[in-house]
Amino acid sequence: MLTAEQKAFYEREGYLIVRGLFSREEVAFYIDHYMRLREAGTYPGDFAGIDIGSKDPLRRYPRMIHMHRWDEVSKRWMLDDRLRQVMTELLGKEPYAVQTMLYFKPPGARGQALHQDQFYLRVQPGTCMAAWLALDRCDEENGCMQVVPGSHTWPLLCPKEADITESFTDVTVPLPEGTPIVPCIMEPGDVLFFNGQLVHGSYPNCSTDRFRRSLIGHYIVGDAQKVGMFYQPALRFDGTELTFEVSEGAGPCGIWRDLPDGERTFEITGDLSAPWRSE
Repeated sequence: MLTAEQKAFYEREGYLIVRGLFSREEVAFYIDHYMRLREAGTYPGDFAGIDIGSKDPLRRYPRMIHMHRWDEVSKRWMLDDRLRQVMTELLGKEPYAVQTMLYFKPPGARGQALHQDQFYLRVQPGTCMAAWLALDRCDEENGCMQVVPGSHTWPLLCPKEADITESFTDVTVPLPEGTPIVPCIMEPGDVLFFNGQLVHGSYPNCSTDRFRRSLIGHYIVGDAQKVGMFYQPALRFDGTELTFEVSEGAGPCGIWRDLPDGERTFEITGDLSAPWRSE
């Protein structure tokens, strides 16, 4: 399914956009399906609740989490053979599926500060992988995904406090000044695949009338032995379940250090189990 150039790009940059992997008709179906679900009420994983009268767009349209556990459409998408084929080619081994998410990101909604997915999943050994399906056109105006190319080779970075007026999450990762952050401009049906170490995030949706909806699956590499409890049980692509050892929150993280020659490097110094606000 993938060319040698696509595989090389993923190896070098840590992400790959596969254009038109899903059809416009499929995308329209998913938009209708999830808008109907969201407007019908609350579901497991709606931690913040829903407030249709709120001034905060994310309270009116909060994200959905783990839909595959109660919605057959989500489960079928998560295990779609097109996703399996691409990830197997990129990883060299078929992965396991552990999470689904749906971001609505209506006009005026905050983004999500730069982060690494592995910070949350804690896959051991190896890392996780995301498949991010654009349901709307995604551009800089409506808060498209932003990535830091090549950051999949970095260790987990020690988090710091994020600006919650711009991000709905309260942690982010520090970057050296001048680090390039690249917008991923995508059309409906495009899928962004990226390594769990890749630094990524998004800015607010500054449009007045455009959603930036995305359907996301998280997966773990085929050789993994541990993953966080929140992501259990995992699914094979034939739909059967399996469980892994539970990975704990502890683990080292890195910070950037300036060298005498003006270069910067990582120093492994922190502990991800320690309260990040204590710094």
